[in-house]
Amino acid sequence: MKKILFAICMLCTYTAISQNNQSVIDSSAINILDKMGSYIGTLDACTFTLERSLDHEGYYGLEKHFYTDEVTMVGPNKMVVKTRGTQYNKDFMYNGEKFVYYSVDENNYCVLDAPDNIIDMIDSFHKTFGIRFPAADVFYPSLTDDMIENFDNIIYMGNDYINGVLCFHILASNDDLNVQLWIENDEDPLPAKMVIIHKDGNHNQYEATFTAWDINPEIDAEVFDFYPPEDSKLINIMAQK
Repeated sequence: MKKILFAICMLCTYTAISQNNQSVIDSSAINILDKMGSYIGTLDACTFTLERSLDHEGYYGLEKHFYTDEVTMVGPNKMVVKTRGTQYNKDFMYNGEKFVYYSVDENNYCVLDAPDNIIDMIDSFHKTFGIRFPAADVFYPSLTDDMIENFDNIIYMGNDYINGVLCFHILASNDDLNVQLWIENDEDPLPAKMVIIHKDGNHNQYEATFTAWDINPEIDAEVFDFYPPEDSKLINIMAQK
């Protein structure tokens, strides 16, 4: 595929003064984020692999744990996430009506009524049950507006290669977080990597790399239905306070 041929100029920057801090909202960075969001919004279906690392506080300090997520999505209302990693192995299945959480380790599952689209489903189950969906932020139509609202600085940092692919490098920061996103410099501006660094405490880090994208594949609807494994147990989960 041809590389996107447009110049990104660091001089195209909007600078605002807020109290004693200088806030920089780079129009080049905003343009890149908007292009990624617009492209993702055109997808009918996709699959990808997410390789993640997370820092956890352990007895001897920070411990780094690793996870692999196999994600399948068909818009606007079907998704499967299969997660395998250091501390847990679990599956999420959503078919537009029901959401299933299945613990591979404990061989138990719960079935919940769900909203009729992926974004509302993610919001609902995160707020109600504290369920976290890996790297879900990049699929939100409001991503750019949310970043402008929540970050003092959003800057285009130049180009980097991620797994051999030329990518735009975007950095966003506020008092609490440093968020970096690498987006493929291509006709298909897909996310390639995301890093989140907490500025407080022990500077915990989250890193996620997107690989093996398959755009608009044919996916059988049965993929999103759950069939309880042998000897599995149906359980209830409590809403978080």
